[in-house]
Amino acid sequence: MHFSSEEITALAQAEATAPRYDIYVLIHKALRAYMVDTLLVVGQLDVDDEAALAQAAGRVGELLAFCRSHLTHENQFIHPALERHVAGSSQAIAAEHVGHGQAIDALGAVVQALASCPRPARGRVARVLYQQLALFVAHNFEHMHQEETAHNAVLWAHHRDEEIAAIEGAIHASLDPAEAMLCMRWMLPHLAPAERALVLSGLRAQAPAPVFDAVLALVRPHLSADQWRRLTQDLTLGHA
Repeated sequence: MHFSSEEITALAQAEATAPRYDIYVLIHKALRAYMVDTLLVVGQLDVDDEAALAQAAGRVGELLAFCRSHLTHENQFIHPALERHVAGSSQAIAAEHVGHGQAIDALGAVVQALASCPRPARGRVARVLYQQLALFVAHNFEHMHQEETAHNAVLWAHHRDEEIAAIEGAIHASLDPAEAMLCMRWMLPHLAPAERALVLSGLRAQAPAPVFDAVLALVRPHLSADQWRRLTQDLTLGHA
């Protein structure tokens, strides 16, 4: 998918002049960061290091499970909202979700092969995993852009912002605690400061204090000193 400079400018102007509630922006920032970081881990893998091998296999498996859950959430919560107003509007992306599920299965098989193959074959299998994961990431990046443009256009045309936020709230309510924490781990460090403060302000207002504190403790090691300082100012936490 390629855009001319004029199309890019038009997209930027539309976003600047008519900001709407974007159900995709935060979770997609998390997914992009998680995917890229995992790809780097696989690319740097020392296949002669047993601990590193096990860690990389676990990391890829965790990412794949997260991606599978994400596409399930979109299928169950967002696509029906699209179809209620514009029949067929989710079909192309839903078909890609089927392909993503198949790719996840295939990547999982490569991970298992890497974990169990003879030492001399590890380098070759690790290279296959890296290449196939890179293709998966590349396709997902284009896929997410399509959702952020075409799907958002339908949502914005037929739903008020509070209705879109309610769909997102239903997705959040469906997460188990472990998945919710994993989402926070990859989302919060990779948001803009204002987005990070908004998410944490909402969490502080809705969640028990121990949950809020646990999220802060989880995220703090992944923020720079300047990012943490800005966050404490935005939230008036009163500690450095």
